Amino acid sequence: MKLKTIFFGTPQLAVPYLELVHKLTDLQLAVTQADKPRGRGMEVSACPVKARALELGVPVLSPEKLKDDFDKIAATPFELGIAVAYGKIFRPDFLALPKLGILNVHFSLLPKLRGAAPVQQSLIQGYTRTGISVFWIRPGMDDGPLFLQKEMDIDPQDNAQTLFEKLIPLGVEGLTEVLTRLQNGEIIQTPQTGEPTAAPMLQKEDALLRPADLTATQLHNRVRGLACGPKPKVPFLHNGQVEWVQVLHTQPDPVESTAAPGTVLTIERTRGILVKCREGALWLVRVQPAGKKPMTAYDFANGRGLKNGNGVFLEL
Repeated sequence: MKLKTIFFGTPQLAVPYLELVHKLTDLQLAVTQADKPRGRGMEVSACPVKARALELGVPVLSPEKLKDDFDKIAATPFELGIAVAYGKIFRPDFLALPKLGILNVHFSLLPKLRGAAPVQQSLIQGYTRTGISVFWIRPGMDDGPLFLQKEMDIDPQDNAQTLFEKLIPLGVEGLTEVLTRLQNGEIIQTPQTGEPTAAPMLQKEDALLRPADLTATQLHNRVRGLACGPKPKVPFLHNGQVEWVQVLHTQPDPVESTAAPGTVLTIERTRGILVKCREGALWLVRVQPAGKKPMTAYDFANGRGLKNGNGVFLEL
């Protein structure tokens, strides 16, 4: 007999996990966040997990608040819950519903990077290694016992998008192993050990690049971590007006200079715009001005008449 399960998830990255749970278990129900306005027309539509679950013939609940459908979930016969990027906190009474408990697939090596943005923060905080953790949810923040972890290196060229693309199949591999072992009666609960670190949700102010406050490497890591949003941007002074420019791709340079942070040190066709930082300098390789398509930083410099020595990247 297959395990009876409920899946909790919302965005596209959770869809492969929904499909796996549907394949390997007796999936009774999918629970997602409520339908929201999406796209340019802001029409109310189902989230990716809900849309896929309905295609698979799986019943779906999408409550505004999880407690609103507590009775329906409690009335569903299930032994195990699986949560992937659900986006809601489980109260103790929910955690007590299934006989085995509720598992979560988290995109870090817990207790490192507990919180809402582990993939993005692994890059912003300069990690060189990460992975996935399948753990048992407890009332605390990502502090429950581990069932399994899988590790991988972070490539220096990875950004949030490419790292998600690598971690999602790694997590599917890990959850496959976990579900197989659970089906065979094997339950593992290993306490987390080591010094915890935090991966807080990203805010709009995190996207403001400040050359005077951060080193070139720190700014480069921030650009990598913000690839999926909020998009990193820098305020640029042009003809006396402040223009916000998104920064899409960068490369740090160890060169030192006595120029003020924000100063353009040099402009090269093949490399872009070199901007002085607190330590070192940062090549802006690809940018996107407001209302324009992405372009090379060199083309942007030509269009704005940038010259070496201009202190045009502001501190606001």
